[in-house]
Amino acid sequence: MNSKDIQSIWSVFKREFLAYFNSPVLYVIVVIFLLASQGFAFLFGRFLESDNASLTQSFFFWHPWIYIVLAPAVGMRLWSEEQRLGTIELLMTMPISPWHAIIGKFKAAALVWLIALLLTFPIVLTVFYLGSPDRGPILTGYIASYLYALGCLSVTSAVSAFTRSQVVCFIVSVAVCILLTLIGYPGIIDWFVKSLPASLEGGVRFVGYLSFMDHFYEMSKGVFVFRDVLYFLSVIAAGLMLTGLALRSKRA
Repeated sequence: MNSKDIQSIWSVFKREFLAYFNSPVLYVIVVIFLLASQGFAFLFGRFLESDNASLTQSFFFWHPWIYIVLAPAVGMRLWSEEQRLGTIELLMTMPISPWHAIIGKFKAAALVWLIALLLTFPIVLTVFYLGSPDRGPILTGYIASYLYALGCLSVTSAVSAFTRSQVVCFIVSVAVCILLTLIGYPGIIDWFVKSLPASLEGGVRFVGYLSFMDHFYEMSKGVFVFRDVLYFLSVIAAGLMLTGLALRSKRA
């Protein structure tokens, strides 16, 4: 990647990132995320009542369920808005590669979620004030949480490239993210294993392996496995590739 490519990505990134902060919707989403993530930790995760100075069950446990809704809310405008306003044709005729636009837009949305996660630092200060937690699970928990958010964002990016309606994009993206979460839920996997013939157990386990939850859970407990990181990076790459295919079909 040469300096011209970097400049093209930076131009798209800057345009998209500033557009987020010019919209009151972003502030509402970030506030909801902060209230939900920390509120669930104290109300449902019984953070203060637990004798264990850990954020795994009380804090990170709730993040996938929050991202299922809020990540599509952030990403639904990535391409749907461009198509609705008719500016996608202008963007595609600019002297930049479609991939530069895809990467620039995705990085802008990714930075939004990074900022939102960093704003949860008060709960980290609280857990260190209350006890002496292991720093490892906190670090891997934040990495897992961020990768989960990016996975949901990549799904939303792909969906938004196929429709000009933000509402349709949001509903479909939420549905896909729910599916990618639940197919790996232990209770559901066990139910299918018991209900289906034994010969299909391998297939059921493989489908469960494709779940976001399967790869998030171990990292949130402090077990950093490279294959889990690679899985999320593969999901992100696949989502961006589908975005590129959708835009290419519209450009043809």
